[in-house]
Amino acid sequence: MKPVLLAAGGTGGHLFPAQALAEVLRARGIEVQLVTDTRAQKYSGAFPASKIHAVPSATPTGGGVMGKAWAALVLARGVLAARVLIREVQPSVVVGFGGYPTVPPLLAASQLKVPCLLHEQNAVMGRANRFLARRVGAIGTGFATLNGVDASIRAKAVDVGNPVRPSVIAAAAVPYPAFEGRLKVLVTGGSQGAKVMSDIVPAAMQALGAQVCQKIELVQQARGEDVARVEAIYAQLGLSAKVQPFFDDLPGQMAQAHLVIARSGASTVSELAVIGRPAILVPFPFALDQDQAANAAEMAQNGAVEVVKQVDFTAQFLKEALLKALANPEDLQNRARAAKKAGRPDAAEKLADLVLRVAQG
Repeated sequence: MKPVLLAAGGTGGHLFPAQALAEVLRARGIEVQLVTDTRAQKYSGAFPASKIHAVPSATPTGGGVMGKAWAALVLARGVLAARVLIREVQPSVVVGFGGYPTVPPLLAASQLKVPCLLHEQNAVMGRANRFLARRVGAIGTGFATLNGVDASIRAKAVDVGNPVRPSVIAAAAVPYPAFEGRLKVLVTGGSQGAKVMSDIVPAAMQALGAQVCQKIELVQQARGEDVARVEAIYAQLGLSAKVQPFFDDLPGQMAQAHLVIARSGASTVSELAVIGRPAILVPFPFALDQDQAANAAEMAQNGAVEVVKQVDFTAQFLKEALLKALANPEDLQNRARAAKKAGRPDAAEKLADLVLRVAQG
């Protein structure tokens, strides 16, 4: 079989599911190549592809008329470069994972009559995928619900779930930790961190007081500029805390937690479900499509997570939520089981099956 060409934006939210699919395809003996934007080089050692290509890309939103014109010009250059690339690689199928770096290769593939499909991680379809949706043969979806599209696009949707990396599958084998007097809490704000977590979580710990903080063990992702400030507050409280800008083993940290406090990006929500951990989710409030709010709503349906708007995510709210968790660890365990029932550990295999069906026509 000719190579499968994956196209993904240069952030973890797009690359993680692409990476999971690549692992499955390679295990089936199929060559995988990746095309992304110029950020591709930093992933060359980690992404399981025989070759990684970069094509010009830009986001045609914001920046005024001149900015939009410049972005359109860059995207046009990207399409020309992608046409050359596709003629060289001769892929059996091109799979897009969202983000504007996927637009040039998917447009080029459709122009050259190469079979192509999309994977949409979120419960609301993103703008790049909406732009491409009419040009592809199928759309694999991360959630059963796909909002933001009309019936003709929804007819192409196949519910496969969000592929998760092998490290997430490994973490899913870790049993929910026994509660031995200390509540293990993981705080994460997505790939870029979230300043709100560095503001609200330390304030909540101060509100709880040093005595209650002895019953909490904290692992927190914080932006680099916030680490020293956050660590100083925890040290003053005598709180057991590990604060870092980035965790290489975030799925492993998730598996060790009794409770996760997080944003609700598609990867985070899907990993919580596969690993099976309860959470307080704070959707990013400024997204144009409100995709994180939709993701969180999907996860909340069976009671596995509590969803709170950022405006309501206060130190007082979190203090009360943590006191409730400390008083009733059995409820957390029930919510962990509910999360696990929503998990889709076979999503990468299902997406691989769909890719091969599209490739074969």
